[in-house]
Amino acid sequence: MSRPHDGLCISLHFGNPSRVTGHKGSSKLLALLSYFERNLAEKMRKLHPEVISDVFSLSWIKHAVKSLSDVHADVKTLIMELQFPVSDWDERWIHEYFENSVKMLDICNTLSAELARLDQGQLLLRYVLRILDISTSFPSSEQLRRARVSLDDWLKQANSASPKLEKCHAILQILHDTLCLPKIKYSAKGRVLMRAFYGVEVMTLFTCSIIIAALTGCSKTLMDLHIVDEFLWLEAFNNLQAFLNGEIRRQLPSGKVMMLKEIKALKMSALMFHSLTNRIDHGEEPAQQSMDVKKDELNSPKEYADPEKRQRLQECMTELTDGGEVFGRELDSLSKQVDGFFHILLAGRDALLCNLRAPRIPKKQ
Repeated sequence: MSRPHDGLCISLHFGNPSRVTGHKGSSKLLALLSYFERNLAEKMRKLHPEVISDVFSLSWIKHAVKSLSDVHADVKTLIMELQFPVSDWDERWIHEYFENSVKMLDICNTLSAELARLDQGQLLLRYVLRILDISTSFPSSEQLRRARVSLDDWLKQANSASPKLEKCHAILQILHDTLCLPKIKYSAKGRVLMRAFYGVEVMTLFTCSIIIAALTGCSKTLMDLHIVDEFLWLEAFNNLQAFLNGEIRRQLPSGKVMMLKEIKALKMSALMFHSLTNRIDHGEEPAQQSMDVKKDELNSPKEYADPEKRQRLQECMTELTDGGEVFGRELDSLSKQVDGFFHILLAGRDALLCNLRAPRIPKKQ
């Protein structure tokens, strides 16, 4: 488990990007590398939130996963532009690529499972919103009671921790402990490719640690990466890491847990609804009416004959409806983004496997 004082120290042996190449065509290679690293730096800068609370939201997590998808797609583009055949890859590169990519696929699967768990709670919320549809009439006492029961069930789920995310923490720790650049002899194209891979690995590892911290609401997955070398993205990364790790640790000291913004808003509305409906009389309505989902306002609970109380409850139900719609929309969008990232990783593995299996054409003498 990473702590602020035991970060990973990495020393890369090829130094300044301007010294990566030293043969004919090096200007083109340097231009490709600079373009890639500058794009990576820009993506890191765009992950910097205005306030730390933005990180604890489905919206920011979606943006972070989209950024990871983009940088992994950028690596594929770089490989094509380098025209660097798989036959020239060192076996260790290939082995590490497959090892790391399968771990990232595991993380995607775990994230998808957590989002599916949250989506199950959506069923309870959608049921509540259907019961509390105030577009035509005010809910009856029975409807309010049923809504309270379902909201209580949703609150229990929202307050529960997901054990599945512990798996992500263990995987991230392995990636953290093995993050390095093998000190072997590279060709010029190989050095460019390894620098690109390394930058993507750093961003992926760090961003995933923040995503898991946001989803779990705790800081134990955070890690500090201390990079000793010259990269065009280094300043952007150091600024991002210092801000996010520092602010999250400040917000979540001593095991304190923070809830996602969209869930927190819903929870506040649910607790208010519970408070406003805790005096509903169970004997107020005949039992045969309990399954009706539409009531005439004349049959609405006597407790809300007072216009002020009625208005407060209506406002609370509106907040629940709006919050539920936002939560559902963001959750669905994030699920699609994680699925897209999974398929980008899978496509990269498949492309490499196809190249490895392709018959080698002997070079002409």
